[in-house]
Amino acid sequence: MRRPHLSPRGYDGRVGGRNNERIYAVVARIPRGRVATYGQIALLAGLPRRARLVGHVLRVLPSGSDLPWHRVVNAQGKISPRGDLLGHEDLQAHLLEREGVRFAGGAISLERYRWQPRVAATRPRRTTPPRRTRR
Repeated sequence: MRRPHLSPRGYDGRVGGRNNERIYAVVARIPRGRVATYGQIALLAGLPRRARLVGHVLRVLPSGSDLPWHRVVNAQGKISPRGDLLGHEDLQAHLLEREGVRFAGGAISLERYRWQPRVAATRPRRTTPPRRTRR
């Protein structure tokens, strides 16, 4: 399986370089036949409550990008309309259906198709500085 480039070809990085790379890295991990929401991508990229940023970053991808942008849907499991009248919504639905994702009533069952990445176990961060010991 060919891994997608983290930096889409031809992208000029004007939206916010480092955040873009974090978003691309998460989207690149979504496996075939699974979807993730904009908010889920934002959270996994370390950008909580920035779902709109994820949408914007994916919207400005160049047409030749091999990032699996089509695997990102809204919180209701629906394809978000882009309003550009270029048929991207139909293309996204077609690409998802080709990967085995099924729609029911215009939505995807997130319970069935949501990507659940394995999160590495991390040690909890200290909220207070360590105590100094006397010698």
